[in-house]
Amino acid sequence: MQKYCSNTCRSKAFHARKINALTTQTDQGIVPLDTPTPQQESLSLAGISNAAAGVLAVEGVKRLLTKEENKPATKKDLAQLVEKLSNRYHLIKNMNPNAQGAYPYFDLLEGKIVYLRPQ
Repeated sequence: MQKYCSNTCRSKAFHARKINALTTQTDQGIVPLDTPTPQQESLSLAGISNAAAGVLAVEGVKRLLTKEENKPATKKDLAQLVEKLSNRYHLIKNMNPNAQGAYPYFDLLEGKIVYLRPQ
């Protein structure tokens, strides 16, 4: 003989029995029976030194295993990039000098290739 009208009702009854077994009724409402008592955590020199040693170990391993091209850019790297890009002329390394010995440079303002003698 069927006890529940559907699988949903059977599942809801199971969950209700499970909650009733884990909780108790009090004046403040339903309270779980196995409520852990709160413990006061305190700082200690040993805990702080263990945390610092762990951070140093992780950062050291991360620095050793990370390839140079995958490391994040620093403010110094960005400043060097801005300084390099602020120049008007940039040497084109994959072109040969012209007949007079002048090297090709790209002019950022004009957007053209110009030939200049090295200084």
